Amino acid sequence: MFDFDTSLGFWVIIIVLAVIFLFKSIAIVPQQHAWVIERLGRFDRALSPGPRLVIPFIERISYKHSLKEIPLDVPSQVCITRDNTQLQVDGVIYFQVTDPMLASYGSSNYILAITQLAQTTLRSVIGKMELDRTFEERDYINSKIVSSLDEAAANWGVKVLRYEIKDLTPPKEILHAMQAQITAEREKRALIAASEGRKQEQINIAEGERAAAIARSEGDRQMQINQAQGEAEAFVTVADATAEAIKKVARAINEPGGIQAVNLQVAENYIDAFSQLAQKGNTLIIPSNLSDISGLVASAMTVVKQSKD
Repeated sequence: MFDFDTSLGFWVIIIVLAVIFLFKSIAIVPQQHAWVIERLGRFDRALSPGPRLVIPFIERISYKHSLKEIPLDVPSQVCITRDNTQLQVDGVIYFQVTDPMLASYGSSNYILAITQLAQTTLRSVIGKMELDRTFEERDYINSKIVSSLDEAAANWGVKVLRYEIKDLTPPKEILHAMQAQITAEREKRALIAASEGRKQEQINIAEGERAAAIARSEGDRQMQINQAQGEAEAFVTVADATAEAIKKVARAINEPGGIQAVNLQVAENYIDAFSQLAQKGNTLIIPSNLSDISGLVASAMTVVKQSKD
């Protein structure tokens, strides 16, 4: 006889198993992720983002990798420089999984491997440099570590993008010495700047005095030139006036009555000259022909006539 309850339970179990099988056979991979599938214990494929089919009980998802750029802190460590100075150094690595299969099977722990390799490479690079250069050559240190890590990480399916030193901390004694050196350098630069300022000031003063002396000498020279030109022009003017006066006198003599006027003027000047001598001196000079003034005037006129002829 057919048992309906037993048959219903069987179909329920079949449906439940089918649902479970269907649920197990669909894998939804998120964006920027890669899932590694193993079939019967062996690598089969890597699933890209989106819904993917997986055979339940035969295939399984062994590894899940993020394909995003991942920052990884490198633990702080003590490095010794070439001049035997200890430095506390820490940094950060930026890497990205490029091959999910190698990232799954190339290393048991690629994150630990990258961290350890970064620390050993950092100690090696800093050990070849002196203390002062380590602060100046951060870019060089970063590039050397990236090149070393990237070469090794290629076998782990990982691409090292960059390495950045977060902090370089020398011992306190070194810090104090460096601060004292910086202070001394600043004081030195201040003294040099002050001396350069004084030097420039003296140069400016000397150049100013030189320019002023040149300007004064040019002014004196121009003044003397102007004065000489003025005196020359005055002399020419006086000479021209004298010549013009002489010409006018000569023309006046040739006019009617000119000779009589000259006679009168000579007589007046003669009398005036002797009157001045009488007033200013104790000694009086009397000519021998004082009684004949008309003869004296006649003698003077003779000279005028000779000049005229």
